Amino acid sequence: MPLDRQDEPSDAQLVARSLAQDQAAFGQLIDRHASAIVNLSYRMVGNRAEAEDLAQETFLAAYKALSTFRADSKFSTWLYRIATNKCKDWLRVKRPGQGQYDLDADESLDLYVTEDRTPEVLLSRQQVAQELEQAIQRLPPLYREAFVLKHVEGLSYEEMEDILGVSGDTLKMRVYKGRVQLSRELAALNPIR
Repeated sequence: MPLDRQDEPSDAQLVARSLAQDQAAFGQLIDRHASAIVNLSYRMVGNRAEAEDLAQETFLAAYKALSTFRADSKFSTWLYRIATNKCKDWLRVKRPGQGQYDLDADESLDLYVTEDRTPEVLLSRQQVAQELEQAIQRLPPLYREAFVLKHVEGLSYEEMEDILGVSGDTLKMRVYKGRVQLSRELAALNPIR
């Protein structure tokens, strides 16, 4: 019989159980949040293998620091903060623009609608998605992290403030400037109609 969503323990319950040395509980937290953390990391560093490594580092750091987690914010927000910091550290070392693109490994780029699946349409959409991914990677790191958290991860500005420790007005400006830069770059694509 399938498990009802209401029967699943909350993140707070799993954190409490993890602190009581229940390793299976922390495994459930990883299962619940791994995809989001890998996707966030990928969007920030542009390399699937590096993103997976950064996600592992994020969960290891979270496990080690679990006793410092304050329940005044959501567990997912705390994880995003750790992952964002791991990505920033990686970008500082590797410098922006040196990451490799592994677009074939990203299932989230599957932007295809069920109709209009002709090879030409599919190829065109894949090329646009690839151009968008590359344009996101060319954004300055501060704009990239704000844009990814807002438009890819769908976080609110309040959640972003908690993650990045930056005021909402500053974040809104970073997101705006990131969108402006992306729109300028993508305007050059101007598909043939």
